[in-house]
Amino acid sequence: MTAGAADPELPFVRDRDGSFVLDAARLAKRFGWSAEELRELMRRGLVTSRVERGEGEDEGRWRLSVRCGNRRWQAVMLPDGTVADEQLDFVPAAARGGLR
Repeated sequence: MTAGAADPELPFVRDRDGSFVLDAARLAKRFGWSAEELRELMRRGLVTSRVERGEGEDEGRWRLSVRCGNRRWQAVMLPDGTVADEQLDFVPAAARGGLR
């Protein structure tokens, strides 16, 4: 598992409805792929995502999870869209039934 602190890149943006908008090139970089490779995997239905809203002491934060195959990228987002923490890990075969 690889964990890291906040990335100095610009914050992730949100659309008018408040949904996070992830740039394909920026997300692909997390997986070590080109944007074209990520788009092809998405077209084939091999990329899944989940957004979880923090509660209690995590109020105002969100956890974004993007999964493709046995790889999962997760990031904790602050209210302004900056990444507080992120990690890329490999999900064991037994856990492949869904995001965890």
